[in-house]
Formats: sequence, structure tokens, C-alpha cells
Amino acid sequence: MGKLGGGYNPLLQTSLPEHLRGYNPEKETSESSHKAFTTTFPRGFALEILQVYSGPPEIVYKFRHWGYVEGPFKGHAPTGELVEVYGMSIFTVDEHNKIVKIEFFYDPGQLLGGLLKGEKLGTSSEGTTSSCPVLRTG
Repeated sequence: MGKLGGGYNPLLQTSLPEHLRGYNPEKETSESSHKAFTTTFPRGFALEILQVYSGPPEIVYKFRHWGYVEGPFKGHAPTGELVEVYGMSIFTVDEHNKIVKIEFFYDPGQLLGGLLKGEKLGTSSEGTTSSCPVLRTG
């Protein structure tokens, strides 16, 4: 976790080309990641365990990670909307119930799509063109 920058960086690794990344974990530190998410979710970004499927030594559960986008995120205006991420996780513990392995399975696009939905700060949507041929206005 430390090698990947801590915070949300290990959970948001991507193979997308750098110019397409709304959040680039390679350029974030644990501190900058923490600041980005606490600014975006000033009331918190809750983790809710929905169902536990098995107990130790492999604890498998379904989760919901959620919060309201009430602060800016990476140059995008807050929308006030609820962002939810659903997934599964496996925690493996040893004979002393200490965690030895953690795996998360979820779609990071669920999170980033909601965070990047707000208008780009310092710009206006008027007069902009899209590179998408369907959405292109000019």
C-alpha cells in the first residue's frame, strides 16, 4: 500500500492513458489523496457492509461505499449528488486474526464517473465542442 501512495491510490490503479485519467494515482500521494476525498466528501464517505458471506480465515463480504459530492474534485464542481460504489471484498486472517491479505472487487468507474460529473471549474459549457461525433456542437 505504501509503495502505491496510500489513501485511495492503491484502489484506483488504472491502465488508462495518462491524458484520459480523471484521477491519476501515479501523481498522488497519501496526503493529496486524503485531501481530495475529504474535500469532496466533507460529511464523510461511508463504508457499509451489506452482507457477510463467510467467516475466518477468509472473510468475504459485499459492501457499499457512498457519500454526497459536496466539494470540488480535481477541478470539477460539486454536484451534491449521491455517489455509490458496490463491491465485494475478501480479508484473509492468520491464526491470530491479523489481516494478512486484502482483496477488493468493484468498478472504479462507478466512483470516478460520479466525481467527474460536475462542470469543470473555471470553464463554461457554452461554446465548447466535444471530440465525440455524436455530441459535437461545432
